[in-house]
Amino acid sequence: MTSLHDLVAAQGDLRGRRVLVRSDLNVPLDGTTITDDGRVRASVPTWQRLLDAGARVVVVAHLGRPKGAPEAKYSLAPVAERVRELLPSTTVRFADVTVGGAAQEAADALGDGELLLVENLRFNAGETSKDDAERAAFARELAALVGGEGTGLFVSDGFGVVHRKQASVYDVAQLLPHAAGGLVEAETAVLQRLTTDPARPYAVVLGGAKVSDKLAVIENLLGTADRLLVGGGMVFTFLAAQGHEVGKSLLEADQVETVKGYLATAAERGVEVVLPVDVIAATAFSADADHEVVAADAIPADRMGLDIGPESSKLFAEKLADTRTVFWNGPMGAFEMAPYAEGTRELAKALAEVTRAGGLTVVGGGDSAAAVRSLGFADSDFGHISTGGGASLEYLEGKTLPGLSVLS
Repeated sequence: MTSLHDLVAAQGDLRGRRVLVRSDLNVPLDGTTITDDGRVRASVPTWQRLLDAGARVVVVAHLGRPKGAPEAKYSLAPVAERVRELLPSTTVRFADVTVGGAAQEAADALGDGELLLVENLRFNAGETSKDDAERAAFARELAALVGGEGTGLFVSDGFGVVHRKQASVYDVAQLLPHAAGGLVEAETAVLQRLTTDPARPYAVVLGGAKVSDKLAVIENLLGTADRLLVGGGMVFTFLAAQGHEVGKSLLEADQVETVKGYLATAAERGVEVVLPVDVIAATAFSADADHEVVAADAIPADRMGLDIGPESSKLFAEKLADTRTVFWNGPMGAFEMAPYAEGTRELAKALAEVTRAGGLTVVGGGDSAAAVRSLGFADSDFGHISTGGGASLEYLEGKTLPGLSVLS
């Protein structure tokens, strides 16, 4: 990949030049309040590098899943306010449309060292279209914001979307001189460490709701990891594969045979699979429901598991204590509700200990990143907190990511 450093060096003085930056600003919102600004903060260094070089920066991003038309609840306006707070000495403008009209006028009016954030890309159907021509047409409109072919530059810095073949990720890079932003470079470097001769013992911790979301990554990791620790809702399919009753817990019955195969493969390859020995079982998916600690192989028929139990937390910490590399994707339970947050909290503590001992700890994006921050952990407690859970998983599956391949 061409790096941001290489692009700036090759282009020389960026004063008077416009640069289109695809960032990942898909932050969680409570109304108009950002509840986790990690992705915004992670984007700042790339913007700052370009602004310091005198560039006129046009940032494009998405938020949520609008259906190709404007929806007020998905506006990037709250993000623009946060950007202004993070760049207090920079003029930060916001256009309430993505391309053409007011967006083009605002881009044309930018001065050196100024930044423009335009409205949600996914308010335009061309961004995510499966039709190559429609997507390419939208890409040309995006390129026009920075002067079009022969004038503008493109920096891909939205790691959370590099696994998507979308206009602002894939097609624009084919129109303009391009480079990977600092965030994409950092994310890729960490993932390379996880897949190319990782320091051992190497443990992977997987949680979240569904085992079906992680089938390919489990299969691939059985040839790489030394230990696989499983929690979250997906663990009940593993327990069922071992012949245990799981009550009303989340269960993907159609995946039980597949998981049995994974367990057999792990045994053949010497990969240790660690499952919970106890769980917090509740009568309903509610913070107010009656709940108790039960053995993982004795979940009552009228209860559902909503977190790993205290003995499981101790077991997981023991299995991580001597590791040198840990990748974690997915919470251990329904951490948003206090009675079911301890498993995720204790796991985060265990990873923080590995970090302090000099190991590499990587927290996958999405729910995992939100969980550790909401539970009071600092980013510095871990070696790396990814901004892209889905992209990380696909990379670990060994897939080619369109948004990275086009940067080569």
